[in-house]
Amino acid sequence: METAPKISIEGQPPLHVAIIMDGNGRWARARGLPRSAGHRKGVEALRRVVEAAPGLGITHLTLYSFSSENWRRPAAEVRDLMGLLRFHLRSETEELERNNVRLQVIGDRAGLSDDIVRLIEGVEEQTRRNTGLTMVMALNYGGRASIAAAARRVAERVAAGDLDPAAIDADSFGAALETAALPPPDLLIRTGGEKRISNFLLWELAYTEFVFFDTYWPDFSSQELEHAVFEFRGRERRFGAVGV
Repeated sequence: METAPKISIEGQPPLHVAIIMDGNGRWARARGLPRSAGHRKGVEALRRVVEAAPGLGITHLTLYSFSSENWRRPAAEVRDLMGLLRFHLRSETEELERNNVRLQVIGDRAGLSDDIVRLIEGVEEQTRRNTGLTMVMALNYGGRASIAAAARRVAERVAAGDLDPAAIDADSFGAALETAALPPPDLLIRTGGEKRISNFLLWELAYTEFVFFDTYWPDFSSQELEHAVFEFRGRERRFGAVGV
């Protein structure tokens, strides 16, 4: 049986915020720039959010950085994105250390190049003892694929005789997800004017509050993050129960 989440205390900040960072390409197009310029500018917005998050009570920040569907984009754009990822994995580690930020990565690493996987593993290891904000990057990530991978893990346990099929419930299945060690997201933010979740954290978002912004991600500010947190704190989260 699934354990019901507790009703949040009114005014409590979101501890775990997930963000779909949308609008980089449209930001660039509106300025007559290549899409790569929008992605580079988006990194500045990410820095603003990472710096502001702890002061708003946020302990975990999960970022939809590159989806499994993003491989369908033009080859030149994918190369630029992977190059940008390599650069910042190499250059931002000291900044993460200074700010006591721990980096974790979710998603299918088998689809990434070997050098990027090594860089990820190095930054994860170097920052794993940091006790401040946990920043989770979803790279080559898809919610359906993540659920399917968890189903395979559960099936392997059943086949090995380690798990009785009758004992499989929402809690035991959730424990097989790669996000099992993370708290469920309290708040999802999507920028860029779209109002969908685009195969992101499909299982984990079951009780998450959503806030949407028309702002393109490169222009997203710490004030808008604060606005989203303020809106969240004003909501009553009942998780299927009766409100007060």
